Amino acid sequence: MIAVEKPSLFGIKHSNRDFTDRDAWGKNQFNSSFPAALATYLAHKNLANVYIKLNENLETFHDFIATENLYGLSPTDENLFYAFESQFLPFQKFLIGNIPRVDLVTQNLTDGTSLRGLEIKLTALPDNSTYFLTEENFGCEIVVRPDTIVYLVCSLFSFFENRRTELQTIIGEDFEEIGEWTEPSAVIPYLGNMIRVIDEVSLAMLEFQTPIVIQPIWKTQGKTPKLAENCLDVFVWSDLAFIRLFAKLAKSELRENKITRQLRTLIWLFKMLYDFSKDGQVNHARIIDSLSYNTKNDKAFALSGRVTHQFMKGEILSKPRITKDEIKDIILGGGQNLLSPERRFDAIIFNSPDLF
Repeated sequence: MIAVEKPSLFGIKHSNRDFTDRDAWGKNQFNSSFPAALATYLAHKNLANVYIKLNENLETFHDFIATENLYGLSPTDENLFYAFESQFLPFQKFLIGNIPRVDLVTQNLTDGTSLRGLEIKLTALPDNSTYFLTEENFGCEIVVRPDTIVYLVCSLFSFFENRRTELQTIIGEDFEEIGEWTEPSAVIPYLGNMIRVIDEVSLAMLEFQTPIVIQPIWKTQGKTPKLAENCLDVFVWSDLAFIRLFAKLAKSELRENKITRQLRTLIWLFKMLYDFSKDGQVNHARIIDSLSYNTKNDKAFALSGRVTHQFMKGEILSKPRITKDEIKDIILGGGQNLLSPERRFDAIIFNSPDLF
């Protein structure tokens, strides 16, 4: 009797999702589980993920990171567990109140150790701001949640946990003069100095930057719903490079004398660093809720493909390494039939039976 293959995703043997259950293929679940399998598939092909890092000139550059180093354990290791939408508990000690959940926590089944806490941003290439440009100028929109900023700053806390005096020295005493942090007029004069501190913090931990965001891309033929021949790849942001994504734009907005979303995110980041330097813990929820500056807190910021392109551009963005014919090697056992095509990528696979 021929065994019937069950719905599954390549390389994900142990996880908190049952891929034989239709609920595990919902739009939100698929957007994190498929990218996790894609990074594992890259490793299977002896390919590394593009790693966006920061250099000593505070400029981003492309390196590579093997999926084994991204996950903290080889994707072929029987002890690798994928905990989706879970809390990365090693960061809990830095926070007052519960730590938010993150898209993927990798764990070692041997001792239950949490290895990495990773946010996943599955993004379409091109986006609405770049689809009419030439292929080498295509870019992806990225939308960032406040919870991502909490994980980002906790990554910095990990470095400074036993170096709080050094952090206090970098920050200095200028900010003691800020009266009411909730008032834009009280904070705006200090924004340039906050950026200076964040730059110095980045330089201090340059050799210790770690992966924080996985950004897989899926490429279509322009604005059409048809996948490009070479359509899939994985970009990974280090914590320091990801700061640059909004800090660079924030610097250009200083003269506007108002608090944009990027500047507000920078204030959140700085205030958490500031409080941590004093107390060793931060009330992240209170900072985000109170320092809203009359802008909704549903997202930290969103950047168009025109902005992200300058950080991601290169041969791999122009021609991703995984072809559409390989999707059937990542989605296994008829899993595509369990998809709920509410998002563009889901819908394309669901409506492309020829791929399988």
